[in-house]
Amino acid sequence: MRQQIAKVALLVNDYDEAIQFYTQQLHFTVVEDTFLLEGKRWVVLAPAGGAGCNLLLAKAVGMEQQKSVGNQAGGRVFLFLYTDDFWRDYQEMVKKEINFVRLPLKESYGTVAVFKDLYGNLWDLIQPL
Repeated sequence: MRQQIAKVALLVNDYDEAIQFYTQQLHFTVVEDTFLLEGKRWVVLAPAGGAGCNLLLAKAVGMEQQKSVGNQAGGRVFLFLYTDDFWRDYQEMVKKEINFVRLPLKESYGTVAVFKDLYGNLWDLIQPL
């Protein structure tokens, strides 16, 4: 048996503002953007040069989902963005005014810093050893 996680749904307030943030600020690419019924879209984003798991943007509908936008992991780091050059990406993200809430540290598993996306979800930027 061979399995893998292909996509992670990320609740957003607006498809286009999320696409703009992830493509302009983090260099993700739009893999698919298909319009569905009732204003829904199937929007899949991939990290630069990415292989593996992608983000599926899911527009929050109703109060319950809207309350979870930006807090999908209850205040914990939610997503982990691996890089082949931590300092290159970190410095570029700082120039683009990405909000880092934990400064870079060398850990036993690699170099890591924690940043917030446009909604407040916490991400680890990691260059593994």
